[in-house]
Amino acid sequence: MSIAEHIKKSLVTPTQLVNVYLSDLSDDDLLLKPAEGINPINWQVGHLIASEHQLIEAIAPGSMPALPEGFTEIYDRKNSSGDDTSAFLPKEELVKLMNEQREGTLAVLAKMSDEDLMKPGPEQLQQIGETVGSIFAMQGTHWTMHAGQWVIVRRQQGKPVLI
Repeated sequence: MSIAEHIKKSLVTPTQLVNVYLSDLSDDDLLLKPAEGINPINWQVGHLIASEHQLIEAIAPGSMPALPEGFTEIYDRKNSSGDDTSAFLPKEELVKLMNEQREGTLAVLAKMSDEDLMKPGPEQLQQIGETVGSIFAMQGTHWTMHAGQWVIVRRQQGKPVLI
């Protein structure tokens, strides 16, 4: 099995986890913060989408589906407090963008050879991953880390345990 196939398989569970955790949350639920000092779920999902887009674009410029105009600014860290949620996108749009970006990531990954994936990652991303492959692989970890925070809101809102 190639490195790309291993990475692709490692993204399956985090993608399923995220989709399951978001499945029965409303737009209002996504505006809730799991705890004081933690960003609202909506912002976290937007941040994850923007992050995946930017990281894969750094590896393969021009390869990812476009994000809506202003999206990256809305979900930038400087707006992470979530105190002003008026610009946040509805859940339906976020899920659509999330799936488009993941499909884009997988399309770029499918074109990568083992040699490509073992090359050093872009210099500006060395703190995230030393190799191109490690930058792809960290997508699953990043999404899973944030999804773990959403369980708190799920429990607070009386949602069922799904996993």
